[in-house]
Amino acid sequence: MTTSDDEGRRALNAYVGALVDELVRGGVHHFCVCPGSRSTPLALIVARHPGARLWMHLDERSAGFFGLGLAKARREPVALVCTSGTAAANFLPAVVEAYHGRVPLVVLTADRPHELRDRGAPQTIDQCRLYGTHVKWFVDLAEPDESPTLVRYARATASRAVAVASRGPAGPVHLNCPFREPLVPGTTPSPPTPSPNRGRGVFGADASAKTLPPRLKASPGEGGEEGRPEGVEDAGILPGPAVASGRRLPSAEIVDDLAADLLASPRGLIVCGPGDDSRLADAASHLAASLDYPILADPLSGVRRGDHDRALVMDCYDVVLREPSFVERFAPDVVLRFGSIPTSKAVSLYLHKHRCRQVLVDGDAGWNDPDLDATDILHVDPPALCRALGEAVERRRTEVESSSKRSGWAALWLAADRCARRVVSACLARIEEPFEGKVFTELAEILPAGATLYAGNSMPVRDLDAFFPAGERPIRFLANRGVNGIDGVVSSALGARAGTEGPLVLVIGDLSLYHDLNGLLAAKRHGLSLTIVLLNNDGGGIFSFLPQADEPEHFETLFGTPHGLDFRPAVEMYGGRFRQTTAWDAFRSALRTSLDTPGLDVIEVPTDRARNLALHRQIWRDAASAIAELAGQGVGER
Repeated sequence: MTTSDDEGRRALNAYVGALVDELVRGGVHHFCVCPGSRSTPLALIVARHPGARLWMHLDERSAGFFGLGLAKARREPVALVCTSGTAAANFLPAVVEAYHGRVPLVVLTADRPHELRDRGAPQTIDQCRLYGTHVKWFVDLAEPDESPTLVRYARATASRAVAVASRGPAGPVHLNCPFREPLVPGTTPSPPTPSPNRGRGVFGADASAKTLPPRLKASPGEGGEEGRPEGVEDAGILPGPAVASGRRLPSAEIVDDLAADLLASPRGLIVCGPGDDSRLADAASHLAASLDYPILADPLSGVRRGDHDRALVMDCYDVVLREPSFVERFAPDVVLRFGSIPTSKAVSLYLHKHRCRQVLVDGDAGWNDPDLDATDILHVDPPALCRALGEAVERRRTEVESSSKRSGWAALWLAADRCARRVVSACLARIEEPFEGKVFTELAEILPAGATLYAGNSMPVRDLDAFFPAGERPIRFLANRGVNGIDGVVSSALGARAGTEGPLVLVIGDLSLYHDLNGLLAAKRHGLSLTIVLLNNDGGGIFSFLPQADEPEHFETLFGTPHGLDFRPAVEMYGGRFRQTTAWDAFRSALRTSLDTPGLDVIEVPTDRARNLALHRQIWRDAASAIAELAGQGVGER
């Protein structure tokens, strides 16, 4: 080994070691790594770090979505690592979803050194700002050097990367890492940072606490003090800065003014769209009780299921709001909106039709208002606002303004909701043939407390919203609703499975499974148990519900897209078990067996697209008749 090579290896060890160590200290515990030569320094140092969990993937696109699902499940940032060239480009779909879905990722792309760029060097593309506006922050890192200044720079950059990725709105950051040869770092561990360790707020954590949490420490047997390898002395290298940010709390003036306005508006609604704040359910329920407002609770909000007060929670509003007479008669005075855009199109159309005061609350300073309906946008912490408003409303309410004096608005909404649920349940009980909507009521009966249901996009997430009932048994719902793509969903679900303790069921369509068959390898490689319910209608089932269905001459070619694939061989190639069920007793049995058996199971429910559309429409008609009769009694009119 030449002196130059030895210096290069020491530089990699010091510089890249500091970068990785600071990521771990900042809260990045999981690294999804893909094979490659140029990324060798990152891969080896991650593998050697006692506080890093390595998840090896062969496909960058699958790795990106696996990391996304893992970050969603754990509510903490996850790192992606790849080599140079098109490997980095394959992270793009997951990066885009993470950006719009507010999921923290730290993307580490290895690159050629600066002198080899734009010179025809192999496996070299322009990776600077490769992900464009879909990352919160980009840095083209300096090349490795063992000088104290550059080592400190690596730590500071890593510290900032974790903070930016985690701070609301959470999202991906991109660190481009150029490396010269030699690419194999030395075996001497990089100098650890001195104690005491400081902590920083991370995605999903309460960064407003006065006492910051401690840095990551190694588990017993993982090395010496503070997770450092045995025998390494403190070299006096300063740690990266600890970064913390607090929640945006509403001012007393905002709370008092809004409370007064809401008390003067008895016909109000609370709409909880997709989000993942575990504090919202209790807070929103408390506010709803204070105001006597019904809650339209998207399952992805976390408000539909759980042991909180659900007396005002509606779960069948998607069906209710398809009835024109109800929509016409039940016009709100005010709407409080939390979370992203509701999954239900019926809700969006209803809110757009009645252009009342609509207060959009987003603690991450977002702007989820595609229909331009919001009249007020509050960039404050949603649970904090709910609790403050509830207290302010109770203070203002006099003894004369008792619940008996209220309009009965909430009771009428709940009556319609319960009526719709009864009709839907009766209709589903009569359906003996395979039906995509019924899958979700069956899951509601079987899934145990603590389970996670990951819903694919297109029809599965919509049927989840329409058919999965509210209940006390806690079930967590996840979906990739940042940009609503059908790609990468298998990998996302497996990543979520890696980050959660309880069982996880993925409900997915056939085209979406086809898009991410490579993702199944992660179940085999990492010993992950997953139940996949495959709704196979041999094509794009959602298009049967859309205006494109009125173009019969080209519908099948352009939108229906039948493929005729048999998924059994592919599932078995990846070590999974495959079973097709056409009877509900068989489906229930297969589902229970899968939940009790380790490994990968795919339960296919074959359906017919035309018949699926007809069954949906029949349920909507039956429910509409019952709701129209209720609305026709004159309730809800001003």
